[in-house]
Amino acid sequence: MDANFNPDKQHTLASAISISGTGLHTGINVDMTLKPANVGFGYQFQRIDLPGMPIIKADCDLVTDTSRGTTLEVNEVKVSTVEHILAALVGMGVDNCLIELNGPEVPIIDGSSNPFVEIIDEAGVIEQDAAKIWYTIDTNFSYYDETKRVEITALPSTDFKVTTLIDFNSPVLGTQHAGLKTIREFKSEIAPCRTFCFLHELELLLEHNLIKGGDINNAIVVVDKPVTDEEMSRLAKAFGRDKVEVKSEGYLNNLELRFPNEPARHKLLDVIGDLALIGYPIKAHIIANRPGHSSNVAFAKQIKQYIKKNKHTKDVPIYDPNQPAIYNLQQIEQTLPHRYPFLLVDKIIELTEKQIVGIKNVTFNEFFFQGHFPGNPVMPGVLQIEALAQTGGILCINAMPEGKYDTYFIKIDNCKFKQKVVPGDTMLLKMELLEPIRRGICIMRGSVYVGNKLCTEADLTAQLVKRV
Repeated sequence: MDANFNPDKQHTLASAISISGTGLHTGINVDMTLKPANVGFGYQFQRIDLPGMPIIKADCDLVTDTSRGTTLEVNEVKVSTVEHILAALVGMGVDNCLIELNGPEVPIIDGSSNPFVEIIDEAGVIEQDAAKIWYTIDTNFSYYDETKRVEITALPSTDFKVTTLIDFNSPVLGTQHAGLKTIREFKSEIAPCRTFCFLHELELLLEHNLIKGGDINNAIVVVDKPVTDEEMSRLAKAFGRDKVEVKSEGYLNNLELRFPNEPARHKLLDVIGDLALIGYPIKAHIIANRPGHSSNVAFAKQIKQYIKKNKHTKDVPIYDPNQPAIYNLQQIEQTLPHRYPFLLVDKIIELTEKQIVGIKNVTFNEFFFQGHFPGNPVMPGVLQIEALAQTGGILCINAMPEGKYDTYFIKIDNCKFKQKVVPGDTMLLKMELLEPIRRGICIMRGSVYVGNKLCTEADLTAQLVKRV
């Protein structure tokens, strides 16, 4: 991603690009083509080798197998090992892509996302004329599998972050952890990390003829117990090599790791790929302890259900009282003409060209509670609208050339009061410009939130007048 990449816009590929390789489990050579797609398309796989060229959406509800990678299936049509290409698309900021395959499995190449990142780089990524709607996880929730000792937690965050921890009781791997603080690090820090397995797992898979496309070069094989010469020659035969070796307990063929914690980083890569199956871009800090495909997909389903249930809260601003205000009370007073008892914004916590978020702390000492209503204090809806208007005034004045301006209401549309605002509430006042300011006319959508509940909403039109 270059410095000008806008994470709040949707992106697709600038051109189609192809790659070929063997499927790890099927051993079938597959050609895969990534194609640009329209806004809102998401990720979809197409089996062009089958009659009717069926399409399978990248959706956690369509996962039918997670035993050796993540498999999607619709009407007996399958696409296997989808996690590495999905991780590459997420990591490169591609939101919409058609993935054409002439076989049942995504090529494994070297067992990482790097080959896919390289071809995406080659094709180029372009911005589309549509906003990317992020879904913010605003509460902690966890998935726990007692049998596998897997725990995955999502914590509220202003960005998408992932931390993974692995512990397989292996003297070679030890306990490892890896972290991704921003998706911009994916290309250099996570994409090159290869899949891994243990030698005893490999022998079992070979016995059952389950890794027909396996090769020494597309996975890290961890050897954490002594191996006999007989086992070595059997493995060499299976991989079509003259010989394979392990000088001491470590890695098959004395492989050089790309990072000291490459296995933990690959687990992080898998988490990103599997969570792409949620179908919505999320802002959360994912902490995954001993993750695997089955737990990743189960957690993706949990998040998907949560988002579907709480879709209306996707635009709720996050308020962290520890962060400094963008406008404090003194700066607000320098911008707005309002004073006690009619200044209804305490501070501004977010301000862009098109959006502003203000804070109003409601206390029992407000002058209007004496009459609205004694014994049942409720903040008047008209004053909530006034608080929104004042917040919007700062947004509009900030967008104007230098000078002092006043804002005057000229219209209110679609006004709804949905929840009461009472003493002790902290109002989050969000105003968004619906269209560019023309001739001093500002058209804005306003929302009042308390916590993640929408209390009041309205479309407000105001006029900016320069003070003489």
